Amino acid sequence: MFAKLGDGLRRFLSGRNGMDALGAAAFAAYLILLALGRFVWLPLTGLAYAAALYALFRCFSRNLTARRRENQAFLRPFRRLRDREHRYLRCPKCRRTLRVPRGKGRLSIRCPHCGERFEKTT
Repeated sequence: MFAKLGDGLRRFLSGRNGMDALGAAAFAAYLILLALGRFVWLPLTGLAYAAALYALFRCFSRNLTARRRENQAFLRPFRRLRDREHRYLRCPKCRRTLRVPRGKGRLSIRCPHCGERFEKTT
């Protein structure tokens, strides 16, 4: 009996997104908002349930490409915080973000997108 139940559950979860960083952040927001809603302000509980529903939606979604794209967009700012070998600068002309090596002194940088040349200390 339990083998049949396990097989059915395995088939149901096959091809699902599962828990990723954005889903975990939504679940953490649920827990925080739920705790704050109990003690501070009652309408926060509704936001907490919305965060929980969003986390469950992400977890059971079968649209893997869309969920992967959303998760990568969520993780992009955190990637820069861990990158100790590079510095991120903005081109003064086209405002695109450029990645240059850190600790090389004063560099003459050429933007690969617009061709603008500028100097910065890394």
